[in-house]
Amino acid sequence: MGKALIIGAGGVSNVVVHKCCQNPDVFEEICLASRTKAKCDAIVASLPETKTKVTTAQVDADNTQEVVDLIRSFQPDIVINVALPYQDLTIMDACLETGVDYLDTANYEPPDVPKFEYKWQWAYREKFKKAGITALLGSGFDPGVTGVFSAYAQKHYFDEIHTIDILDANAGDHGYSFATNFNPEINIREITANGRYFKDGHWVETEPLEIKKVYDFPQIGEKDIYLLYHEELESLSQNIKGIKQIRFWMTFSQKYLTHLNVLQNVGMTSIEPIEFEGKQIAPIHFLKAVLPDPASLGPRTKGKTNIGCIFQGRKDGKPQTYYVYNICDHEEAYREVGSQAISYTTGVPAMIGAMLMLQGTWKKPGVYNVEEFDPDPFMDALNKHGLPWHESFEPTLLD
Repeated sequence: MGKALIIGAGGVSNVVVHKCCQNPDVFEEICLASRTKAKCDAIVASLPETKTKVTTAQVDADNTQEVVDLIRSFQPDIVINVALPYQDLTIMDACLETGVDYLDTANYEPPDVPKFEYKWQWAYREKFKKAGITALLGSGFDPGVTGVFSAYAQKHYFDEIHTIDILDANAGDHGYSFATNFNPEINIREITANGRYFKDGHWVETEPLEIKKVYDFPQIGEKDIYLLYHEELESLSQNIKGIKQIRFWMTFSQKYLTHLNVLQNVGMTSIEPIEFEGKQIAPIHFLKAVLPDPASLGPRTKGKTNIGCIFQGRKDGKPQTYYVYNICDHEEAYREVGSQAISYTTGVPAMIGAMLMLQGTWKKPGVYNVEEFDPDPFMDALNKHGLPWHESFEPTLLD
């Protein structure tokens, strides 16, 4: 059916390539490209036998012309960006120049400013519309599936949704004293930023991890959850009708937060460069280099994740509550594709989004977040491709 250029060769990319190759009728040919070609080759070497033709290439995703040259050489129908969020715009520029559809899993973030905003990518709406190509933003889990869950709830169970609480729980244990489950730099920048949530038409800002609650999650039990800002709040606050409040919560163990606090206190999480032995280096870049590679956590991580959304609103004039969530097992994910559940829950939705675009199901010129499309085919695909969801109409609510 189509050809996909996949840029990036980390844990999420590994999942995307494996899941695309499980669907060779849709993904007939793949080119996997990264700054380090050897990483691409290692992913390809780990693949089971597949009818999908897979090749690799070297590309610097910071360089639009290199991406343009690769696109023109391979001639894909879609570019799946699972590189770093800093590279979103250069890859979008390359897609514009070559007239190819685009998909990513995380919004653009300037390297020197820890801001998670869609404004830079939303500014491309008219350009993509004029070029007749589609850009699908944030087709991971959160953002991604959480947006699909929201659109699904709005379509089927509510006349109006008043509140959304997004809950991201990881009960996995990798045995290290301190490690991050995805890119350490992105992860730490996200956690150490101020919290923010949407309420009554405006944004309320909090200190980092200021607001804490305890929630009893299906299958993984009670966990400490902390209010963070997450990019899907920005798009959902605009795209879900009647919304009065939307918050994002993530679990952290006390051990993790103690380590993070110490690292922050001594300046190791700073993105401001310092001079060291005659070179400029951001402390967080050095920290990233000494922490375990997230891609290495797969074989040693046990436990489950639980990510979902709790909705409150009204249906037929009556109050309605609805909770929809997915549970993913780290060890099962590793057995299937060689990556832990954090990468799996991001990589599977990226494949599904790309599949729906290639099939023409999710396709219209412009730049869109996932909740702007019909959620039903995506929800069906989650059940078929490894991320089955569960629902409850009487969940425990957060005050």
